[in-house]
Amino acid sequence: MFCPKCATQNVDSSSYCRSCGANISLVPQALTGQFPTTSEPQLPDRLSKRRRRPEASIEEAIRTTTMGVAFVIISFLVARYAPAGEIWWFWMLIPAFALLGKGFSEVYRVRMAKNQAQSNAQPQLNTVRPQNLPGPQTGELRPPVPSVTEGTTRHLGVEAKTRPFEFSDTQKPS
Repeated sequence: MFCPKCATQNVDSSSYCRSCGANISLVPQALTGQFPTTSEPQLPDRLSKRRRRPEASIEEAIRTTTMGVAFVIISFLVARYAPAGEIWWFWMLIPAFALLGKGFSEVYRVRMAKNQAQSNAQPQLNTVRPQNLPGPQTGELRPPVPSVTEGTTRHLGVEAKTRPFEFSDTQKPS
C-alpha cells in the first residue's frame, strides 16, 4: 500500500506512514469501497447547536421598536420624577438603544427579504432591444487581447548590453 501523501510504500496492515506519519488506516477500506459503519448516532456538531435566527417578521420589528421607544420615554420620566432618578436614568438608555437597533434591523431584514422574493419571482430579462443601439457585427474580427507574459518574456530573447569597466591602477572600485 502506498501513502497518498508522500507515495512511500508501506505494509498493508500499517496505520501510519513510515515516512511522513500520515494516517493511512482508511486507505485499504477506501480502495475496496467498504467504509466502517458506526452504530451509535452521530452527535450534532457545535455549529448546528447554535440557534438559528428566525424568519424576519414585521410584527417582531414593530414590537422591538416600540419597546425601545418605551424605554426612552420611561428613562426620561425617571429622570424627571423619580427620587434619585437624576443619577441613574441614563442607564435605561442602554436597553432602549439596543431594542431600537434590533427593531430597525428587523425592518431592514423584512425589506431585504421582500426585495429578494420579488427578484426571485420575476427574473429580469432584457429581451427588448432598444432601437438606438447598433446591431451586432459578427463578421468583423476582434483584435487579440495582449498576453500577460508578452511583456515579461520579450527581453529573454535579446542579450543584455554590457559595458566594460575600466579602472586605472590608482583608482579603486567603490
